[in-house]
Amino acid sequence: MKIIKRKIFKKLVLTFLVTMACMVTNAQKFEKYFPKKDLTTVGVYYYPEHWDESQWDRDLKKIAEMGFEFTHFGEFAWAQLEPQEGVYDFKWLDKAVAIATKYKLKIVMCTSTATPPVWLVRKHPDVLVTYEDGTKSDHGSRQHASFSSNYYRSYSLKMVEQLAKKYGNNKNIIGWQIDNEPARFLDYGADAQQRYRNWLKEKYQNIDTLNKAWGNSFWSGIYSDFSEINIPLHKEWGMNLHSQLDHYRFSDKETATFLDSQAAVIRKYVSKDQWITSNYRPAYDESFIGMSTEFDFDCYTRYMVYGGSFGIGKNGYRLGDYAAIGMANDFFRPLKGMYGCMELQPGQVNWGSINPQPLPGSVRMWLWHVFAGGSKFECTYRFRAPLYGYEQYHYGIVGTDGVTPTPGGLEFSQFIKEIETLRKNYNAKAELPDYYLKRKTGILFNPDNVIGIDLNKQTKEWNTINHFLKYYKASKSIGAPVDFVRDTTDFSRYPFLIVPAYQMIDQKLIDKLTLYAKNGGNLIMSCRSGIQNRQGHLWEAKFYEPIWSLIGSQIESYDLLMPHSPGAIKFENQEFAWTSWGDLLKPNKGTEIWATYQGDFYAGTASVVSHKLGKGTVTYVGTDSKNGDLEKQVIRKLYKQQNAPIEDYPEGVMIDYRDGFGIAVNYSDKPYNFNLPKDAKIIFGTQSIKTADVLVWKY
Repeated sequence: MKIIKRKIFKKLVLTFLVTMACMVTNAQKFEKYFPKKDLTTVGVYYYPEHWDESQWDRDLKKIAEMGFEFTHFGEFAWAQLEPQEGVYDFKWLDKAVAIATKYKLKIVMCTSTATPPVWLVRKHPDVLVTYEDGTKSDHGSRQHASFSSNYYRSYSLKMVEQLAKKYGNNKNIIGWQIDNEPARFLDYGADAQQRYRNWLKEKYQNIDTLNKAWGNSFWSGIYSDFSEINIPLHKEWGMNLHSQLDHYRFSDKETATFLDSQAAVIRKYVSKDQWITSNYRPAYDESFIGMSTEFDFDCYTRYMVYGGSFGIGKNGYRLGDYAAIGMANDFFRPLKGMYGCMELQPGQVNWGSINPQPLPGSVRMWLWHVFAGGSKFECTYRFRAPLYGYEQYHYGIVGTDGVTPTPGGLEFSQFIKEIETLRKNYNAKAELPDYYLKRKTGILFNPDNVIGIDLNKQTKEWNTINHFLKYYKASKSIGAPVDFVRDTTDFSRYPFLIVPAYQMIDQKLIDKLTLYAKNGGNLIMSCRSGIQNRQGHLWEAKFYEPIWSLIGSQIESYDLLMPHSPGAIKFENQEFAWTSWGDLLKPNKGTEIWATYQGDFYAGTASVVSHKLGKGTVTYVGTDSKNGDLEKQVIRKLYKQQNAPIEDYPEGVMIDYRDGFGIAVNYSDKPYNFNLPKDAKIIFGTQSIKTADVLVWKY
C-alpha cells in the first residue's frame, strides 16, 4: 500500500511539474512575441490591392503617424496572389511590405483561404459548399469553399506554402492569421458525406456502437453499415438529435483541422519569432474555437453597434451590450493563456439590421475594455473606408477621401497615446490585489452542452447563452475576475466555480466536482445540469439522480411555464419571475433551502438549495429567472457567506485589473461614482465616470 501511495504521489508531482513547465514555457513565448513592458500594441487592416499603388506610401505613412504599430495584409487577396493556377505574383505585396517597413510598421500576414479565386471554383466546382436543400454557393461572396472538400483542403496549402516560403523569415512580419473569421460548414457535398462517414467509423469503430449511441432502435433508425448513413437534415422535423449533434462535432473538427493544416505548413518555413493565430467570431456554440492545436493563441473579433444589441437606456444601442467584450476577453484568454482582438469596430458599420453611429467615446471605451481583460493587441478593420463592394458605408480609421480621420479613428489615436503614457507608469513587479483574487471565479463551459440543449430546448422561453450571461454578469457585478474553464482545467485555482446548464455529464466530472468542493471550493450549479450522460441520453435512473449526492438534494421533476403566466421564486423576502425552466428540489437533511416556488400547485417546493460538502459548499440554483436578478442575489449571498470581499457595481459598469492598473468602463446611462482605494493614482479619467467614459488608475 505504501508503494502504491508513493507511486501516486510521484505521478502527481510529475504532473504538477509538467504543468508548471508548460505555463512557464508559454509565458516565455508570449513575452518574446509581446514584451510585457509594452503592455499592448495597436494595429489596423490595410488592403493595398484595393487602392492605386501611388497612394500606398501616403496611406501607410498616415497609419504610422496616427500611432499604429502594425498593419495587416492579404486576408482576401488570393486572386491577386495567384492570378492563374500555379502562377504567383508577390511583387505588389513585396512593395507594400517594403513601404510598411520604411515607416516602421510591423505586419500580420494572412492566408487568403476565405476567398478562393474564380478560376479555382470554375475548374473545380465541387469545392463549393452544398447546402441542405441541394443548392450551391458561388463565387462573388466569401467563405464559399467547403473545408470538407478534399481538393480544396490540399490545393489551398500550395498557396499557403508559397506565402510562408516568401515571408517566413521577414523580420518585419510578426505573425500570421489563418483564414478570416473561420466558420462551421454544414456541407452536404460528396466529399463531406464520405468524410462524415469516415469520421463516424473512426469514432464508433462498429455500427452497433453507433446505433446504441444514437438510440437508433427509436423510430426504426437502425443502420447495418456506415455506408448507409447520410448527413442529417437539420431543417427536417423529427431528425435524430444524436446524429445532428455528431454532425456539428464533425463539422467543427473539419474547421479546426483545416486551420491546423495551414498552420503546420507555415510552421515549417517561418521564424520562431512569428506567431500563428486566427480571428474568430465569439460564437459560443462552435467548439472549433480553441480546438486548433497548432496555434500559439486565439483571437476574436467584436462589433458592438449594428442594430442587434440595445444596451442600457435610450441610447444603449449606441454602446452595445456591456458584457460582450468582457465575456470575449474571459472566454478567449484561458484557451491558451493570452488573446488579442483582431477586429474591433472603428465606427458605423454597413451590414447590420440597422447601422447607427456609436456614441462619441464608445470606440475608445471598447479599446480600454479589450485591454482591461489582458489583451496583448487591439486591431481594427479597416484603415480606409471602402468605396465599393459589399461593405460600402463601413467606416474606417479615415473616411472615403482616404485622408480625413473619422471620429473612431481619432479615438483609436487617443487610445494609442494613452497606452504610451501607461507604459511610462508600468511597474513590472505589480501583482493583482489580494481582495480581487479572493473572489476569482471559473465558469465551466462545454460547447457540446450548448449545442445539445439548443437541439432540444423544451421551451421557446429558454436561451442558453443568455443563461450563461446571467451568471457572468452577476459575477462581474461583484467585481470578480472570471475565466471560462473546461473539464480539463484545474478547478482548485478558483475559490468559486459556476457550472451553468451543464446538461451532458459523466461520473468522472461528477467526481472531479465533488473533490473540488470537498477540498474547499465553492460550487454553484444551475438548472439542467447533469440530466443527461455524455451521449445525450437521459440516465436510466430518476431525474438527475447521479448528481443528487453532489448537490445535497433530489430533483423530483422540472416545470416549464407559458410566457403569459410567469411563476415566482421567493428568496430572502424578494420575489423573482421565471418561465423557462424550474427544477423541483427535495433537499436532503442538512441541506439549506434558500428559495422556494410561489403560487403554483407545488408552492413551497425548494428552488435553490445549498449545503456543506467537506471543506467547501455546493449551491444548486434550480430556476432560470427572467432577468438574472435571482442568480445575482444567490451569488452575492454565497460570496458574502464565504467572506469573499465583494463590490456592488451597477449594470453596465465593468472593472478589471491588469499589470498594476485598474480599469473601469461605463456602458450605463448614468454617471457612476467609483470609490478608489486610498493608495490609487488616477492616470486617466475622474472618479465620476460618465457614460462611454473610462477611469484608469495605478494601484
